[in-house]
Amino acid sequence: MVSSSHEALHRIFQKDPGLFARAARNLGVAFPPPLSTTELSTDLTETQPLERRVDTLLRMDTEDGSFVLAVESQSEPAPDKPASWAYYLAHVYAKYRVPPVLLVVCADRRTAAWAAQQVDIGPRQWPSLTLRPLVLGPDDVPVIASPDEAARDIPLTVLSAALHRRDPDADAILNALAKALKGLSADDESTAGTFIELMEQGLGKTPAADIWRHLMAVDLSFFQSETAQKLRAEGREEGREEGLAEGRAKDILLLLGHRGVEVTEEDRDRIVGCGDLDVLGLWFTKALTATSTAEIFASAGGAGTAD
Repeated sequence: MVSSSHEALHRIFQKDPGLFARAARNLGVAFPPPLSTTELSTDLTETQPLERRVDTLLRMDTEDGSFVLAVESQSEPAPDKPASWAYYLAHVYAKYRVPPVLLVVCADRRTAAWAAQQVDIGPRQWPSLTLRPLVLGPDDVPVIASPDEAARDIPLTVLSAALHRRDPDADAILNALAKALKGLSADDESTAGTFIELMEQGLGKTPAADIWRHLMAVDLSFFQSETAQKLRAEGREEGREEGLAEGRAKDILLLLGHRGVEVTEEDRDRIVGCGDLDVLGLWFTKALTATSTAEIFASAGGAGTAD
């Protein structure tokens, strides 16, 4: 039951909102007096169900005590995220009564720099909450390019490759990881399959993903997990399409040469560099009657930019 003394200690501020600024001076904090005040509903219950999910939530029990680790994967800056993260941490602390820690993992350097900023929630005179995420970005996880080092910590190597997926070092990390996985025993295939799948997901749609599929087809061809077989199948399909595109480009150049149509070095590079079979098909059809490469490229209605 709420006592009358409890009520008095907060209702006095309803009666005179300016009291807050005057009383706060005794704490050494200078708030300006309010120009106007609006009384809001004190009911903070959410009237509609609102689903909030942190990406990963782990209770960690250590020699120094316990804490709850909330892990968020962030691909780009989002102005609303700090408020959500503060909500997550407050809710976790209220629910489990265990200190929370927020870890934000970013594969993009700009996003990592944004996420690492301390966020003070409240007036500048006295922030009530301070959000201090731990952030792991490409510059915070080392490049693991040695197979021996990769074998000592395969999960860290997977994280290293995922965070450096757009960097020139990605190739070396993936090769080191493939050799480390190759050294696992037959009994570890299910574990290796998990890392293979996580690596595929972590690379996204980057050139590094093509390197990983190639490694799956060559160095890790003995793995029979569903993910491994899927990656190999995708690699074979990509290889087949590349072969068809290369053959079609050669056909176009042979046809133009036979018809005496001048082909500059720039035109040749454009034709050979195009990997879109539909565009190459249009170019081949027009090459049957065109008197210049300009007619061929213009005929695609802009499709030539697809290469």
